[in-house]
Parts: sequence; C-alpha cells; structure tokens
Amino acid sequence: MKKVIAIFDIGKTNKKLLLFNEDLKLIQLQEQPFEEITDEEGFPCDDISAIETWIISITKSLSLIYEIIAINFTTYGATLVYLDENGNRVTPLYNYLKPLPEDTLDNFYERYGDSKEFLRKTASPKLGMLNSGLQILWLKNKKSEVYAKVKNILHFPQYLSYLFTKKIASEYTSIGCHTALWDFDNNTYHRWVSDENINLVAPTSNFDFFTVILNDKPTLIGTGFHDSSASLIPYLIDHSEKFILISTGTWSIFMNPFNEEKLTSDQLKKDTLCFLSVQQKQVKSSRLFMGHIHKKIAEKLSEYFQKTKDHYQFVKAAPSIFEDLLAKNKVNVFFPNGVSENADECISDLEQFDSFEEAYHQLNIDLIKLAKERIEIISGDNDSSAIYITGGFSRNELYTRLLATEFPDKTIYTSEIDNATALGAALITRNALKNEQSYSSNTIDLGIRKVFPFEFKMTI
Repeated sequence: MKKVIAIFDIGKTNKKLLLFNEDLKLIQLQEQPFEEITDEEGFPCDDISAIETWIISITKSLSLIYEIIAINFTTYGATLVYLDENGNRVTPLYNYLKPLPEDTLDNFYERYGDSKEFLRKTASPKLGMLNSGLQILWLKNKKSEVYAKVKNILHFPQYLSYLFTKKIASEYTSIGCHTALWDFDNNTYHRWVSDENINLVAPTSNFDFFTVILNDKPTLIGTGFHDSSASLIPYLIDHSEKFILISTGTWSIFMNPFNEEKLTSDQLKKDTLCFLSVQQKQVKSSRLFMGHIHKKIAEKLSEYFQKTKDHYQFVKAAPSIFEDLLAKNKVNVFFPNGVSENADECISDLEQFDSFEEAYHQLNIDLIKLAKERIEIISGDNDSSAIYITGGFSRNELYTRLLATEFPDKTIYTSEIDNATALGAALITRNALKNEQSYSSNTIDLGIRKVFPFEFKMTI
C-alpha cells in the first residue's frame, strides 16, 4: 500500500483531511461539511461529536487503502476541551465568539497589578472568549458544578490527537496565541493559572510524537498545531534572509518571526500581539480587516460606476493613474477616520473619481498606507530584507507592485500555494519520521515570484 501522511485541517468554515506522500505531494483532499449545533445556552458551536465520528471513521476507511504512517492536526484557536477523570468530554465545544459575562473577571486583573502590564506580558489584548484561558475562569465561576467534574483541559488540536493516543498533552503554538495563559517575559504559564489551581500540563515540542498501532502497524501521532503557526512553517524552510509574511484573506495577518523585542502596551492598543512558533519563539503579529473591506468597497464602486461585481479583477495597473493621484496627495481618501467594518463609512464622495479604474487605484493606495503601518509596527529594529505575500492579494498586481514601490529596500515576493497550514503540519510530521528536529526540506515549491516595483517614487 502507498504510504501517506494524514493531516486533519479543522477550520471554522472548512474541515478537511489531506493526504501527502513522503515527498509532501498532495495526493488526496476530502472536505466534510458540518452543521453547527448550539450549546446549553443556545449559542452556536461546532458539533464536536460529529467531527470526532468523521475523523475516526475516515481514518479507519482510508487505512484499508493506504498505509497511514503518521497523523497530525491543525485547528483554529481559542477553543478548549474539558475532560473528566474517565477521559470523557463534559461540555460542548464552546464558540470563542460567545460573549464573556462582564462579571467573570471581577477584580481579576487587579490581583496582578496593572491590567495593561498583564495584557502586555501575556500578549493578549482583551478579546473576551478569544482569550481562551479566560474561558476556564468563566466555566469555573459560572458553571461550578460542571467544572467540578473537570480533570484535564486540552486545546482543540491536542484533543484531536488525544482521540488516537489517549495522552494528555500541550504544545506552544496553542498556548501562545492570545490565550492570557502564557507569560512571554518568563516563558512559562502566567502565575494566575497556579493561583486558580488550574491543572494544565507543561507544553512539549511539536517535534515530539506518540506512536500508536493502526491496522497492526505503528503510526506516529502528532500533538497538533494552532493554524496560524502552522501556516508560517513552509516559509521558515531554509530561510536565508529575515522576512515578514503577509497572509491575506478576510483578515490580513502581518507576521514577523524574527522580532524578539518585547510587546509594548502601545502595540497592543494597535491590534498587535505575539504568538509562538513551533520553535517556541515569539512571532510578532498585527492584523487588518483588509479582505473584507476591499470586497465591500469594490462592490460599492461597481454599483456606482455600473460595473459587474468582479470588475476589479480585470483592472490593470496603470502607473500614470497612480502618479496622478499621488501628485494630488490623495491619501486616506477611503479611510479618513480609520478602518470600519461598514463600507459605507469608508466612502465619502465618489464623484471625485472619473472612472472605476481611478477609484480602484486610489483604494489600493490607501490599503498600502494601512499595510505600511502594520508592517512598521511589527518591524521594530529588525532588519528584514524580504516580504512574502500569500492569499488573495498575492494576485492583485496593483497592490503587490505598489507595496514593492513603497518598500524599495526590501524584496517583495508573492507565494501562491494551496493549503499552507496543512503543508506546514505535514512538513514537521515528515521530518519527525526522518528524526529531523528542523525545518529542512528541498522538496516544497512555494510558488515564489519576485515582484517588481513601479518606476515612480511613493510619497505616502
């Protein structure tokens, strides 16, 4: 039978199983839809029972066709699973969008001095249930009868691993992403965890694997990854230069894995935080609601100029239009008061534009200004010499070439690969099979293309 590595990639929207061969070539992808259910309070959540059943069932069926030599997992973050003494779940898979009652944190931050310092030290802006550690406090304080049954607490990726290994484990990428659990200054759990008598196991390396018997053959089982950290892995392969990665989508995430400076309170205010890489190093990260805003504004422009909704995809970069707009000092036309989720608040006077093309060029100028702010805030004193752009905006010539023009001292690359998150997990898994405690690989094509700047100079 053909040997494969199985990666379960569990996102909020898409749940997928990907099979890679030993050269990390994708040989099969299966996507499984799931209907949301509700928790005991009527709030939507993923159907963890259905997900469990699918994972176990499809693994068994595929093991009759392939020799599954290793299995690993990536999932969305801010999600915990609570187990009783028998290893059974005692709660639904609570949704991180569920509101956190205000009185859950009564006097919590005050016990640890200045709240700003607590948030800075844990690299966790106040995000409610998105600070998954605070979900534990909520369960303990608001549902004490349920919490009394809890013996072990696992992050979502480690629970999926537990389905196969029955081992209680933890790892750095899940702990280190705005959980309010990790003390980045001292590289350990924050003191409040022990003060509250919360039982969390010490994290282990993502290069550590368990072995189970599957169809009478040994199979390596990984402990899983937080998806953001997994998506960064392919770009850390044999890197010869320091870089910043911009992962674009509905949210655009700006990541710098080489900035070792401590997070500041001012950076937290500007939607910047840190998470941990598989090498247990901080990754300074900032985000921008760029994809969503781009889509909404493009739709408004199409409506105003009577174009099709996808007309922006056919707009060619025109240096003369950019030069004319920049000469008129047209910057922040769409975002004079900052970014808003409501596109109507971003558009004031479209009559100032003669065409869809002119307006769309202006939109890209304004998006570059916002991107520049995010890049500068995560750069610090870091001398990164390259920027990689992945996702939908990597195919936007106006955006990519304008970014290259704005940063003439850096080399800008686009990277067009599918399933970067699963590929990152597969890479670590494949290297574990070879007993390699590193990223090294010469078999991955990241679809790298150099971006060439315009000849004019930027003035934003």
